Amino acid sequence: MAGNPRLICRSGELADAGKGVRFSLGEGESARQAFAVRFGDRVYAYLNECSHAGLELDWLPGEFFDADGLYLVCSAHGALYDPRDGSCLGGPCRGAGLVPV
Repeated sequence: MAGNPRLICRSGELADAGKGVRFSLGEGESARQAFAVRFGDRVYAYLNECSHAGLELDWLPGEFFDADGLYLVCSAHGALYDPRDGSCLGGPCRGAGLVPV
């Protein structure tokens, strides 16, 4: 998913384990949805697609973390992902991780 860098949001707008920012990659029918979150001192971005069923992860726009702010969670089936690398940590993702952007 390489391409030209573009401003998604200002770094300070992302709180640690807080609300993420959704954005589109591409245009028109081929556009894919993605998101960025801060975890620790870094920002991470992934396609907004659960590896289990391809559904968007957030239960409300920008809400990607579990209640404890430790994991990214799929709102549909509860799959858990490590925010640092998108790897599957449990649930129906069965080892398939998120796609980084």
